[in-house]
Amino acid sequence: MLKPDLILAWENVQATYPLLAKISPTVIVPWHGSSGWREQFEFVAKALGKEEEAQQAWKHYHQRIDELKVALGSRYQDKEISVVAPSLPWGYFIQAKNSFIGSILSDLGLQRPKLQDVNTSRGDIAFRSEESLEMIDGDIVFVLAHKDEGKEAFKQVLQKPLGKRLKAVQQGHVYFVDSPLTWNGSNLLAADAVIDDLYKYLVNAP
Repeated sequence: MLKPDLILAWENVQATYPLLAKISPTVIVPWHGSSGWREQFEFVAKALGKEEEAQQAWKHYHQRIDELKVALGSRYQDKEISVVAPSLPWGYFIQAKNSFIGSILSDLGLQRPKLQDVNTSRGDIAFRSEESLEMIDGDIVFVLAHKDEGKEAFKQVLQKPLGKRLKAVQQGHVYFVDSPLTWNGSNLLAADAVIDDLYKYLVNAP
């Protein structure tokens, strides 16, 4: 009914591809998680014939990265930035080096804790037990809690003895991101919003 000129689909619709292709040209977009967000963007731009616009989008991104580097100066050169997404009751998901947010922090030259400064198949490191809470520690911890109850539950975890042992907790450098879904957005619009947040927490925060 929509009569599309083009259909973009993920790989999980392979079984219905012949039906979709009868409606209009159909392009299967490879998706390998947030770690491949750059490649996916380039693939879609090429499929749409928007390579020039894509170059301009990347130019805007790198310009903002360079500006933020200048704003950060050297104040965080010896600080380790940790990012964790608590997902109770499923556990905790630390964002690895090749995650969406990990790649942005890498572009900024910000350091990660040694455990998080690795590439993983899905771009994250998962654990379930509070006994392993030290895995999230760093000089600064960004928390991606997607619901208010999740935020409150994780705050309670941080108030327990193991949570209070974390360096970021002791120094008051645990930040609950206002729009955590954006930090998993895996696209340039989300990256722009993440950069805004990094100005908020790392540059403008007292």
